[in-house]
Amino acid sequence: MTAPIAAEDQKSSCAWATEALARVFAAMDADYERAALAHGFVCRGCDDNCCRTRFYHHTLVEHLYLRQGLSALAAADRGPIAARAAQAAVRMAAEPPEPVMCPLNAQGRCLLYAHRPMICRLHGIPHHLRRPDGRRQAGPGCGDFDRQCGAAAQPLLDRTPLYSALAELERELRRRLGFGAKIRMTIAQMVIEKPALSDGKESDHEIY
Repeated sequence: MTAPIAAEDQKSSCAWATEALARVFAAMDADYERAALAHGFVCRGCDDNCCRTRFYHHTLVEHLYLRQGLSALAAADRGPIAARAAQAAVRMAAEPPEPVMCPLNAQGRCLLYAHRPMICRLHGIPHHLRRPDGRRQAGPGCGDFDRQCGAAAQPLLDRTPLYSALAELERELRRRLGFGAKIRMTIAQMVIEKPALSDGKESDHEIY
């Protein structure tokens, strides 16, 4: 049985992790900008808005970081976000699920842009990565990228070191907290649900 973690130790670990994640995200942003510049791609928003795409996020550290940004907003701003998140969660749970705008999107802008998760930062540019099992995986650009740059453009964004840095950070945070639960959450769920930090169980977690 895992011993309970002191509240101060837990707080310190979470603060360390979110500070480290800010540095990882800065590296992601820089790599994305370099790849976009090399392709001549400019994201100005489009009908196929990625904010309408259902992305699942798999890390505790991203959940904590998003909640950190949310808590920094004024209460008058948090209330509408929570309401939109609740509505979005219901619509996405419908059968068949409905496409829905991200609850953080207001008039075409992300209210937590600086705290947005990894996939929101990297989506749109053709990419490749080397998985932990050694297999090489490639992904296409978004529809707007294809319209601007052509669907045959070569992937210039290597996600491997970015994913690896995030995975290492996640593993260390989980080790410090004794956290083992798997995470598979939309942004709406991340807004609604607070991280459960005291389960004390161990299990594998997925980032790729």
